[in-house]
Amino acid sequence: MEGKVVIVTGADGGLGKSVTQALLDSGAMVVGTSRKIRANEFPHSSFLGIPADISNKNAAQQLVDQVLGRFGKLRVLVHTVGGFAGGQTVVDTDYDSFQRMMDLNLKPLLHMLMAAVPPLRQSGAGCVIAVGSRAAVEPGPGVGAYSASKAAMLSVMRTVALENKDAGLRANVILPGTIDTAANRKSNPEADFLNWVRPAAIASLITWLAGDAGREINGAAIPIYGSEI
Repeated sequence: MEGKVVIVTGADGGLGKSVTQALLDSGAMVVGTSRKIRANEFPHSSFLGIPADISNKNAAQQLVDQVLGRFGKLRVLVHTVGGFAGGQTVVDTDYDSFQRMMDLNLKPLLHMLMAAVPPLRQSGAGCVIAVGSRAAVEPGPGVGAYSASKAAMLSVMRTVALENKDAGLRANVILPGTIDTAANRKSNPEADFLNWVRPAAIASLITWLAGDAGREINGAAIPIYGSEI
């Protein structure tokens, strides 16, 4: 990853921190973003934090424009942003809840793709990696809105892979089970955390996919379920 310019969305989140650190350790130049990220969020000479609300299309475009203005290129986009809501059956879930899940899990990804795919195509070997969810392919009771939004993410990413393979651009989705973050521990205090997926394991997979070793992987939905298989 030496010298490759990478954008990580949600870089200061429970998963994003591990992903950002792993990419920095691999030699990448990482631009991390979130609504309130600090420029020096990571004490590393190859890190730059740029605050951006990527739920807004114009803000996402401005973010990518800033990266291109600063570095003149973009090689990888890693998207870790998302949200969760559940607890009701499909028929008891109001339409606004479905829309809210789409707004959290699909819309920011679409905004980043619209802004980043053109320069990624120009690189000749661009890469997009999105963190989805096991629920995208294995929906369960009480999480209909969440599962639908993650399934939509997966469909969009596979389409991007097909539409841009001519330019050498790859697009893959990682499908984790429950991730062992502080937020998830707080919301599920009785769970056995040892069964959950370690953020470091996901970060390692992302770094591998983004590098030359993963160049033959495209359009994939990669499960990483920890001990909950």
